[in-house]
Amino acid sequence: MLFICIPLHCYPALGDPLISSWYTQKSGQYARIFEDKESMLAGQSVVTWNRGQGIQNQPVYAGVQEIAHSSEWLYIKTTGLGFHTMGPWYFDEAKTQTFGNFPANTASIYRFPRKVLIPQDKSSTSAGVIGYFVDGIAMFDSTDTFSYDTSQGVDQTPVSAANGDGVWNRDAYINEGVTFDNANAHQAGSLHHYHANPPALRYALEDSVQFDAGSNAYIEKFNGNHSPIIGWVRDGLPIYGPYGFDDPKPGSDDMKVRRMVSGYQLRDGSNGSSDLTQTGRKSLPKWVEHLDGRSTTITSAEFGPAVDARIDGETYTLGRYFEDYTYKGDLGLTLGTDFDLNEYNVRFTRTPEYPEGTWAYFTCIHENGTPTFPYNISTRYFAQPEGEGITEYPEPVTIAFTGGPDASEKNRSIALEDDVVVITWSVVEGGTYRIDTSNDLEAWDELPQEPYLADQTSWVMLYSRSELDRKRFFKINRISLEGYDDTEFGSSNNAGGPGGGGLPPGPRPPRP
Repeated sequence: MLFICIPLHCYPALGDPLISSWYTQKSGQYARIFEDKESMLAGQSVVTWNRGQGIQNQPVYAGVQEIAHSSEWLYIKTTGLGFHTMGPWYFDEAKTQTFGNFPANTASIYRFPRKVLIPQDKSSTSAGVIGYFVDGIAMFDSTDTFSYDTSQGVDQTPVSAANGDGVWNRDAYINEGVTFDNANAHQAGSLHHYHANPPALRYALEDSVQFDAGSNAYIEKFNGNHSPIIGWVRDGLPIYGPYGFDDPKPGSDDMKVRRMVSGYQLRDGSNGSSDLTQTGRKSLPKWVEHLDGRSTTITSAEFGPAVDARIDGETYTLGRYFEDYTYKGDLGLTLGTDFDLNEYNVRFTRTPEYPEGTWAYFTCIHENGTPTFPYNISTRYFAQPEGEGITEYPEPVTIAFTGGPDASEKNRSIALEDDVVVITWSVVEGGTYRIDTSNDLEAWDELPQEPYLADQTSWVMLYSRSELDRKRFFKINRISLEGYDDTEFGSSNNAGGPGGGGLPPGPRPPRP
């Protein structure tokens, strides 16, 4: 097997985006969920919950809790839960059937290679975690691991005893999207994860997403800027939001930014593609040959359902399966001119973090923000997938960041507003704090006020200017911390499983 090492990824610690790109700005915040649509509309979230396999009896801190590295590896410790308010989750569009599981702390340790190897023979993605987004939430690939069963004339699903034929493979966003919350995430068991564009994370990263708090909705609105890194795949390559440079060449001074165009399209007759609506699902697209080693010719025992067939109350629309899509390069369209991302969903491009260029994945969306195939990654990794979940650090490491309950308190800002001095502190939620003052940094006195129990990660103090009529120094002290879920990292390393939590018992709910 041929490997190519990309030396530009072998950065020293301070210059490596693999170390510096993780979202830690709100570290020390509890994870929260909306349990149902009523609580969401009322803005009433909770920090403990219990449903199905998702049991959170104590508050748990959100996101990445520790970042460490050696010369070869980058390590993260994460609870797997987001900083945005997650949920609610339902089985049906009408939101009358609640989803079977809430999320819970996975207490995971995961490592990524710092030296990227590009093999000639590509490895297939698989069920479960294939990387992490920078908010510490797990990344799954684009399938729900189930497929059509020709002999039974129906898709196999999480409530059936089989996985299907593996010929017509189900798209997770299309088939499970009804169970996603507004952030495009749901659970496999209690493992919270994304399959597609994560708008809540992108909003936190200021990546062309706006947020309507009243409806808990995320709205795509391009701001003209290059997308940030939103995650890391287990092969060590970054995944960016949907916007990149129009001219990817290193050294170019063209700063035009636009939405990256997927290399895949529906087999709907456009651009010379076959039209499955007319021909039926009786052949496979050419990409299955060079990516998966499968033949495009199939027998009648492998035919898929007719497009728009109604089966058990569901419409089997075009786009339901991976094989409903064709790669544009196989239609004679040109990579870099007609579309941007190759069959693995990567391009070689300069980015703000890699001005000399890098291979990178981009999340795929339509102009309105709706995810589109292949979402984050296609059926195979572009680089060698050496990243993995582990139970402990296997070597001495350098700690680059510590957060969660161990986050460091600090002063965020001091401002004078209309003769009022505004002091903002960064604090840990659940901590109780007092302020000491000094005139000379030697003798300290406790400020005469009630201790503050933090219910968020910032504490704003107001003083009239007349109160501060002399030089004064302030020092914050954490005097206690409320109980929290301190499950040992690496003790579970839930790698997830198929089906994203599945469907409710009984008949499958109809979908339009």
